[in-house]
Amino acid sequence: MKINRVTKSTMDYSSAGIAVLTMFCFQVFAGIAGHFAAGLLSYERIDPWNIYAAISVHHFVQMIIALAAIVAVSRKINIDFYFGLGDREKGRKCLAIFTSVFIFISLTIHIIMRINNTLPVYNFPLDTRNILGTLGFQLLLSGTSEEILYRALPITVLSYVFGQRFRLKGNITLEALLASCLFAAAHVKWSLGPLLIKADCFLLLYAFILGTIQGIAYQESRSVVYPVLMHSVSNVLMVGTGYVFALLL
Repeated sequence: MKINRVTKSTMDYSSAGIAVLTMFCFQVFAGIAGHFAAGLLSYERIDPWNIYAAISVHHFVQMIIALAAIVAVSRKINIDFYFGLGDREKGRKCLAIFTSVFIFISLTIHIIMRINNTLPVYNFPLDTRNILGTLGFQLLLSGTSEEILYRALPITVLSYVFGQRFRLKGNITLEALLASCLFAAAHVKWSLGPLLIKADCFLLLYAFILGTIQGIAYQESRSVVYPVLMHSVSNVLMVGTGYVFALLL
């Protein structure tokens, strides 16, 4: 797939709009299917507090659905979803810088919360099973599932629809920003009956910013591996730091 610049005059806005709407509907479907599959099983024996088993099944199912879509699309059109190691030097550099910065961010946030007495309060015991279960989900499934569904799939498909990468400024592309918008939208709680829309503005901004950074890493490294690792690292650091502060401070 070519990666040269696309100008506004050459872009088919109707096709782009349809592609974004289709991607949104597909991601909603994958999430609903994941919740449905997770609800078919009982986890009381392995996860009595219901904090990691069901969500692990949910993410696994939505990942399988996303992979099935990628296989189907790949058979119809010749595009690369970047499942190899890509540009290893750029990938390792992105991962190293991101990890270093996020360690600082995570510690700073929790120190501020400690000073303000607003550290997370957990409704489950911080025992070995719960800590390993939740951190295992964050490390192995959260980033893997979400980067395939919300990064590799939409960015690659939108790049194909645009014809090439639509660069806005520097390494920031329109398709990466649109994928980040879809990722942020996935963090909005909504229902049609009764009509309900609930969103945390900080969480939406957090998801959008991290999604954009990981989208840039995906395109620049030409590999989904590095954004998966970045996503997993950020989740483990944020959740794990909360545990450390709760247990030791």
